[in-house]
Formats: sequence, structure tokens, C-alpha cells
Amino acid sequence: MRMLFAFAGGNGHLQPLLPLAYAARCASHAVAVTGRPAVLPKDLEGFPAGADVPDDARRPLARLDRAREEREFRDGFGGWIARERAATTRRVAERWRPDVIVCDEADFGSMIAAESLGIPHASVVVLAAGTFGRPEGLSDLLDAARAEHGLPPDPTLAMLERHLVISPVPPSFHARPGTTPMRPFPPAVPSPTTPPTVYFTLGTIFNTESGDLFARVLSGVRDLPVELVVTVGGGIDPTELGEQPPNVRVERYIPQAELLPRCSAVISHAGSGTVVGSLAHGLPMVLIPMGADQPANAERCADLGAGVVLDAVDSTPSDAADAVQAVLTEASYGAAAAALRAEATAMPAPEDVLPLLETLR
Repeated sequence: MRMLFAFAGGNGHLQPLLPLAYAARCASHAVAVTGRPAVLPKDLEGFPAGADVPDDARRPLARLDRAREEREFRDGFGGWIARERAATTRRVAERWRPDVIVCDEADFGSMIAAESLGIPHASVVVLAAGTFGRPEGLSDLLDAARAEHGLPPDPTLAMLERHLVISPVPPSFHARPGTTPMRPFPPAVPSPTTPPTVYFTLGTIFNTESGDLFARVLSGVRDLPVELVVTVGGGIDPTELGEQPPNVRVERYIPQAELLPRCSAVISHAGSGTVVGSLAHGLPMVLIPMGADQPANAERCADLGAGVVLDAVDSTPSDAADAVQAVLTEASYGAAAAALRAEATAMPAPEDVLPLLETLR
């Protein structure tokens, strides 16, 4: 069987697809991936599509505005991105001839391409809290994209759930009726270090619009009795943060699957990939949302007792230090995160979900 995996955003939209893609390859299916050139996996057949956002595109830190974020999501993923993805995925599919297309849940264009070619599609949840992906006016934009490919209007957005929706999110975090759960990572045996290792990331998109946030958090946390590992992303030079004490390591990128098993806590922007990864490893979090679906993810972590939320603009270095100390020393945070890890570990493995894709042919 031929399976085409498609993603519309950056690395956070690709990573949830990969466990299923690798499971399909292990089962001797033909696998290819299409999406942004810079993040295509090098060990799978790839079809670059669209332009990469320049790594050096920097923007100042802005105060969180949920209405603005929903508009940008709608006009981007529902507008020009959907039209571009519909065209490029359709061209790839006409050339490669997949039996099924598996896309991230925000890759509306690939869903349109699949429907226009009569190919069944499955989607994988990439917006963890599930409250961000259907802003008002989305269906009108998608209907315009559908019309370009000869498809009728879809005012109820039925295309988003027409076939199979796979969720790597623990059900207690966000239960979506009708979705198929899938374990986000292979079970990892936690091996925390002494002193505790704390991971600090602002992702691979919002890192370049974070202003002084890296420096502010670093100045508060680096004096704690922890090993602090910081990843700043490809668009930031680690030397910008200056000389650091021996307990602080600053890198552009470290695969989270390698780092998280030895961590005791995570500081992040509350991006879905980092949140799901942290919960899958049972790690309490300090969450500093800046935009997109991050506020909803952060609030959900706080509601479940697995994290502390800080304001990206107003929080001080001492606020960051206090929050890290809280999630490391107050047992309730670790217990809540561990409960979600147990849920994630009990979810079906990708190879157990694969037969559902095989039946879509």
C-alpha cells in the first residue's frame, strides 16, 4: 500500500505524523512525505512543497491576543496555505499515486486534494487542547479553496472528520469523540538526573519572536540547583545569550526524544508538540504561551495540575525561578504529570493503529 504523509506547518505539524509513517515503513508499505523542505525527514522519500520561513525572520515579543491569533490561523491555514497545499499535494499525489493520504489536522489543503482525487484521507491531531482549530469564517475560506478543485461547499467542515482522525493526546487532556487514540512516543523509562535536568525551549517558530524572554528566564533559573538545557532554534545564535555558568547548556536543537527521558521538568511556550511530549514522559511544566494554540494548552495543563502558567511579557526572572522550584518540589505537579504519562503509555501503539489506515483503501 502507498501512504503519503502531508503537513502544512513546521516541525510541530510533522512530528505527530512520523510514528505512524515509520510504522507503515516497517510493515513494508511505500511511504513518502510532503511539506516544507527544511523539515522533511531525511530517511523517508520526500516531496518538498512550499517555501520555508526564513530562519532569521525576527519579530519582537507581542502581548498575547487570542482574537488576533485565531484570525491569523484562519487566514493562513484556511486561506493561502490551504490553497497552496491543495495544489502542491494534488500534484504530488497525481505523480506518486498514493492509496491514502495522512495529514496533520491543519493541512486542510491536503484534505481538499485527497477528496478531489477520490483518495481517502486520515488526519492526525496536532492542536493538543482542541479549542483553536475551527475559528469563525474558516468554512467560507475552505469552500473557496474547494471550489478551485471542483468540490462543492462544505459548511459543516465535514471533510475534517470524513474518514479517520488519530489523536496522540491523552484523553484526560482533551477527549475528542470519534477519534482514534495513538501513543505519541514509544514507552521510555524515565532516568532523571541528579541534580535535576530542566529543559527550556520556545519551539521552532515562536522562538524568533520572543524578545528578551530567553534571557529573562535564564537569568532567573540558572542559579537554581539544576542542570538547565536550553534549545534556541535555528534562527538564534546561542552566543546571543552570553556566557553561561557550567550548569547551563545552550544549543540550537536537541531531539526531544533524546532529552526528555532524563529531565525532571520542562519550561516551554506550551506548543502542542512540546506539551504532548512532556506529558508522555510524565514531566511537570512551566508554561509561557505566546500565541497560536499555546494559551489553551497552558490552561489545560494548569487545570489538570501538571503545570504553572506565566505571562510572557510581564513575568520576571524571579517568577520563572519560583515556578520551576514549585513544579520540582511540590509533589502534586509530578503526580498529575505522571498520571497523564500512564494514560499515554496505555494508548495503542502506531503499529496497532496502522490496520485502520489499511482499511481505507
